[in-house]
Amino acid sequence: MNIPCGKVLLVDDEQSILLASGTLLRSAGVRDVLTIDDSRKVLPLLETEQVDVVILDLFMPHISGKELLGEISREYPQIPILVMTAADELETAVECMKAGAFDYLVKPVERSRFVSSVTKAIDMCRLKKQMNNLREHLLNKKLEQPEVFSSIITTSEKMTTIFQYVEVVAHSNEPVLITGETGVGKELVARAVHEASGLRGNFVSVNVAALDDTLFSDTLFGHRKGAFTGANTPREGMIAQASGGTLLLDEIGDLRELSQVKLLRLLQEREYFAMGSDVPKKNNARILTATNRSLRDMVASGAFRKDLYYRLCTHHVEIPPLRERKEDIPVLLDHFLAKAARTLNKKKPVLPPQALQLLSHYSFPGNIRELEAMVCDAVTRHRSGVLSLDSFRHCMKEGQTLDAPHYEDMTAGMQMLSELFPALPSLKQAEILLIREALKRSSGNQGIAASLLGISRTALNKRLKREPGLLS
Repeated sequence: MNIPCGKVLLVDDEQSILLASGTLLRSAGVRDVLTIDDSRKVLPLLETEQVDVVILDLFMPHISGKELLGEISREYPQIPILVMTAADELETAVECMKAGAFDYLVKPVERSRFVSSVTKAIDMCRLKKQMNNLREHLLNKKLEQPEVFSSIITTSEKMTTIFQYVEVVAHSNEPVLITGETGVGKELVARAVHEASGLRGNFVSVNVAALDDTLFSDTLFGHRKGAFTGANTPREGMIAQASGGTLLLDEIGDLRELSQVKLLRLLQEREYFAMGSDVPKKNNARILTATNRSLRDMVASGAFRKDLYYRLCTHHVEIPPLRERKEDIPVLLDHFLAKAARTLNKKKPVLPPQALQLLSHYSFPGNIRELEAMVCDAVTRHRSGVLSLDSFRHCMKEGQTLDAPHYEDMTAGMQMLSELFPALPSLKQAEILLIREALKRSSGNQGIAASLLGISRTALNKRLKREPGLLS
C-alpha cells in the first residue's frame, strides 16, 4: 500500500495502546507519529505543531474524547479526526460522525483497516491543503519561488498559472504527469517541480522510449553481480541515484506493457527488486513522467494501462504550445538571439521589425525548440547589420505551413463563410478578400502577406497589379 507522508497524533490514556498503534503505523510507512497520554496536552500541542491526522480515544480522564472531538473540529476543521474506542455502539458512532469524526474504529482494530483509514485521512488532509494553497495562489497571482522558474522564458499568463499550480503540487509525494507537444519545455517544468519541492536529492532524467523490458528493469532498478551474463559487478539503478530527489521518466507514452506493470508496482508498493535479488528496496524518489502523447487516448485504445494512468496523473501539468502563447515570441527571440551570439562569439544582431509579424503567423510545430533552432541558424549565417529573414522563411517552409488550419478550424471557417455570405462569392471576389486580409495582418508587408497566402512574392505582385485598389 502506498502510504502518503503525514504527521499523525495518537491520543490515548493507555500507554500500551499508544505503543502498539504507533509501532503499527511506523511499520506501515507513516514515519512521523506523535503520542499523547494526557488529553489536556492536545490543544496546546495543536497550536504549535502542524498535524495532519488526529486519532482519539473516547473515554479518557480530564478531557473526554467527545469534548476534544468537538473542540478540534471547530478550531482545526482541516484536520481529519479518527475516533478509536472500545465502545461498539451505533448511537455513539453516529454522534461522533455528526460531531465531525472522519472515521469510527472499534478496538481491537484490524491492522489493514486501521492503516487504510489513516491513509485515507492523510490523503484527505493533503488534498484540502493543496486546494487551499491553489486557491490562494490563483487569487494572489504571485509566485512564492519565482527563481525556480527563471530558466523558463515567458510572459504568458497561461504559463504563470502553471507555475502557481507547480508550486502547490511540488510538495506532494504523488506523481506528476507533464504533457505537451514536442519542444514545449516539459523537462524544464519537471526540473522546476524538483526545485520547488525542496528535495535535497538529485534530479535524474531517463528516456524510457528506447528501453525494452529487461533494459528498463536494469536501468531503473539496477542489478546484483551475476544477475545475468556479463553482470560482473553490481550496479545501482536510477531510482537509487534519485534517492531523496526526483526521477523523471520521459516519453512515458512509449513504455512497453510489461514495463508498465513494473512501474505500477513501484508506485503502489513504493519498493522494487534489483535484478537477481529477492530482497526488496524502498523507493525514496519522487516520480515525474512526461509525454507528448495523449495517454487518455492510449488507455481508450488499450495501448496503456488504465490503473497506471490514474496513478500517474494524480497531478497533471499540460503545457500549451507556442502557437497558443504567441506573446512569448518577442522575449524568446531576444533571449535566443543573445544566447546564439554568445555561443558563436558574435555581436548580437539587430532584428528587423518585420520579424515579429512574420513569426506571429507561423504555427511552430516544433514549438520553442524550433524557434531556438531558427534563431541559431539565422545568427550563424549573419555577417553584419540587420538580421536577414531569409533563413527564417526557409525554415518555415520546411515546417510546411504558416498557421495551417486543422480540419475543425476549416469546418468552423466554412460555417462562418456561409453565415457571412448566403450567396457564395466568386473565386475572384474570394481572392480579393484573402489578399486584403493578408495585407492587413502583415501591416502591408507584401513578403509576409505572400507567405500567409502560400504563394510567392512574384505571384502576389501580379495579382496586386491586376487589382491596384488593394494597395489603397
